[in-house]
Amino acid sequence: MPPCLLLALLVLSAPGHAASWREHPSWQSSFAQAGVKGTLLVYDEKADVWHVSDAARARQAFLPASTFKLFNALVALDSGAVRDEFEVIRWDGKARGLKDSPVAEWNRDNSLASGMRYSTVWFYQEVARRAGEQRMQQWIDKAGYGNRDIGGGIDTFWLSGALRISAEQQIGFLRRLADDRLPFSPRAQEIVRRISIIESAPTYVLHAKTGWGMHAAQNSANDDLGWYVGWVEHAGRRWFFAMNVDLPAPGDAAKRVPLAKQLLAQLGALPQGS
Repeated sequence: MPPCLLLALLVLSAPGHAASWREHPSWQSSFAQAGVKGTLLVYDEKADVWHVSDAARARQAFLPASTFKLFNALVALDSGAVRDEFEVIRWDGKARGLKDSPVAEWNRDNSLASGMRYSTVWFYQEVARRAGEQRMQQWIDKAGYGNRDIGGGIDTFWLSGALRISAEQQIGFLRRLADDRLPFSPRAQEIVRRISIIESAPTYVLHAKTGWGMHAAQNSANDDLGWYVGWVEHAGRRWFFAMNVDLPAPGDAAKRVPLAKQLLAQLGALPQGS
């Protein structure tokens, strides 16, 4: 056996490699108490440790839904679909909402920043159309995002089309975004990092994006799927996270954020009570 191959096998079989993924069975109890099924994957950058509740599901790929807005915003900026995060696209006057409940923030003019904060689907569909299928595919391929498949329409491939991504891949993308290591301009990456901040406190900063995929859970009930992905900067450290959960009922979507924050706080990634 060549020495280099032997060395590689020894490294892969070393205890430290296997221990870098730590299962947390108690987290599944927290999911059960919340009445949802899913997984949370957290990467502690300083310790170089992955914490997970369901490792198999963390590697299972699903529709990214609105978590794709992070990538879409990068494409919009570097393709010239919008000049910056403040350029406004006019609302077309069509009322939109969730399950017959209008969302006021969607039914008005939006920008890249407001569309990110309020998850305004029509805005990000428009910038994807402006970027075009060819350029979108080029960026997807360069970045290696998910399964790289944008079949299903330029303005729907991340909502109901062929694009799929796992929790593990989400964290890989987020780590590169945080470190300016994506194949986009430093300016675009800095803007997207800034508009992804949803909480900024004296002791921590939380970057995050939700996602809600219709009938995307890949279970026998054909449930919806909820995402919550992002990273925390706290106490001189960074924790990257990706959660996905099945959503049997629309009200279950509201459980994603508090459940993720509860488990992140248990790890010390967030201050208690944040």
